[in-house]
Amino acid sequence: MRPPRIHPLATDIIQTALSLLDGMEFAEIISCPLCRGTLQGYDRRKKKFAVLRDQEGERVISIRVKRFYCRHCGNLCYADEPFYNDTRIGSPVIDIFLSLSATMPPSRAARVIDAMGIVVNRTTWRSYIGRPFPEIPVVDVFGMRLPQCVMQLSEIAVQSGESDQTDPAAVLAACGYPSRSKAATGTSLGSVKE
Repeated sequence: MRPPRIHPLATDIIQTALSLLDGMEFAEIISCPLCRGTLQGYDRRKKKFAVLRDQEGERVISIRVKRFYCRHCGNLCYADEPFYNDTRIGSPVIDIFLSLSATMPPSRAARVIDAMGIVVNRTTWRSYIGRPFPEIPVVDVFGMRLPQCVMQLSEIAVQSGESDQTDPAAVLAACGYPSRSKAATGTSLGSVKE
């Protein structure tokens, strides 16, 4: 089977957007998500955000996330982060899969993502099919429907390249604060908004 044809600029946009987060630290949360109690810093965790493949090989994009302890209920929680609840890859990667799956079979969407240099095993994709995720705003780019968050992250990467600093709050806003809310009930794979 021939690999899907992907416009090289689409791949560059996606790789730039995801690379932006490498080494970034997320350390802010308003209050305990369970009881709204006061939080106290606990530790920091390194989390794998994505794995990218290019001419030089594979590289892991990792972020650091601060954890907090609630003084009221004892809950241990993470700062706001660019992950959907109960997922192990970054929300923009899942958004790419969902936006592509809205117009093609999930197996083809997985092949397209692989052709763009994003490494995710098929078992992971299967575990996300049918799970409720919020609606994903999309844009048409080079004949593909890509999530708006990827375009915004790519723009942030270009702007931060000039100043050498990236604001984690801007990244979370571009991703739609995925960790703040539980996945929307009744919304399933492929619920994409233009």
